[in-house]
Amino acid sequence: MLLGPNRYGKAETRVVRITRDGDLHGIKDCNVGVALSGDMAAAHLAGDNAAVLPTDSQKNTVFAFARKYGIAEIEEFALLLARHFVDSRPSVHRARVAVEEYFWDRIPGEDGTAGTGHSFVRSGRETRTCVVHYDGPSRRVTVVSGLTGLTVLNSTGSEFHGFAEDEFTTLAPTRDRVLATEVRAAWRHRAEHDGYAASYARARRALLAAFAGTHSLSLQQTLYAMGCRVLEECGEICEIRLSMPNKHHFTVDLAPFGLDNPQEVFFAADRPYGLIEGAVLAEDAPDAGFAWE
Repeated sequence: MLLGPNRYGKAETRVVRITRDGDLHGIKDCNVGVALSGDMAAAHLAGDNAAVLPTDSQKNTVFAFARKYGIAEIEEFALLLARHFVDSRPSVHRARVAVEEYFWDRIPGEDGTAGTGHSFVRSGRETRTCVVHYDGPSRRVTVVSGLTGLTVLNSTGSEFHGFAEDEFTTLAPTRDRVLATEVRAAWRHRAEHDGYAASYARARRALLAAFAGTHSLSLQQTLYAMGCRVLEECGEICEIRLSMPNKHHFTVDLAPFGLDNPQEVFFAADRPYGLIEGAVLAEDAPDAGFAWE
């Protein structure tokens, strides 16, 4: 038996680097994959790990380099990491570093300006949705419009404290955190009309404006504010239902590497996550007559 080509590394390290220039923030949101190869035969053939740099160390290197050097162009960041792993480890002869970058646009203010400077929407359009119910005997039509995949983030302006605690509580209260979510929304129209495209644009604008403009004490509060804003600005809509996962961004502890982290480098966790759901109805909303999801 012969050992063939092999490599190992840390896949999908989600690193978010936030730069703070006063009230104007910037985001670099990346997914980094590292694969190293070289003189690793002993690890496979004899279980000798002397040449193996733990994949956890590779993950920590990504976070530490994001703090020390920032992330300008992803190609430059990948080169920096690849050279480090090869040049610092005699047993590592080759390094493959792959980086995906996720783009964010600032949520504009209602007057078309840059808005808050710390509120963002993920680039790339969300998915527009609709569900139509038609009851033959009553000739009743119900039109539900909506969207999925509207990913938004506030890099400040969010708190979470004063929550219930029990013997299993480890979460620390915070007065400043990243708040990110992927909005799934569905809204019920009062009646048929011929302006669904314009209605969709108004509802989307209202969702973004409320998210950016709400100083959040909880994602529940933000959800309600977003629903209210849609109903206030879209008289043709009588009910909206929202499902919003809490896309947790955890501040990375860089102290073991002699680095501070003033809310700049984050680990973007994908699971588990909090899921906040709720409906907001106009006081005069007619009964749908059935479950319209």
